[in-house]
Amino acid sequence: MSAVAAQYRKLQELGAEVISFSVDSHFVHKMWNDHELSKMVDGGVPFHMASDQAGNVGRAYGVYDESQGIELRGRFIIDPDGVIQAMEVLTPPVGRKFAESIRQIQAFQLVRASGGKEATPAGWEPGKVTLKPGPGLVGKVWEVWKPSME
Repeated sequence: MSAVAAQYRKLQELGAEVISFSVDSHFVHKMWNDHELSKMVDGGVPFHMASDQAGNVGRAYGVYDESQGIELRGRFIIDPDGVIQAMEVLTPPVGRKFAESIRQIQAFQLVRASGGKEATPAGWEPGKVTLKPGPGLVGKVWEVWKPSME
């Protein structure tokens, strides 16, 4: 949460929005923000922290653990049409790398803007080589992209 909060401005620049959900109540969210997160990020969390106490959102996204009554840590990139383009679910002891979320958003935006005429290979970064899907690329990917380029 603090890593996302610290980079929230970058997400806004990309036109992305963040909403966090957890089974904790809004009272717990306030206490956590006021007594923990605000010490990690100036001003605390600048996006909505929604309470999903019944676990309905978690169930819909497949991250609700019925046996424990908790939601696993998940990240979902949802496009402007409401389609999930990427998801990542990690066990609590392993943190995510926020830069990868930014990279993926940029990649999805590039592909969307190209109308599917461009694809981003593994490790793609803005300004790097993209692939042009089509019959002419079949059997020739090696000519334009090598894993060492990532």
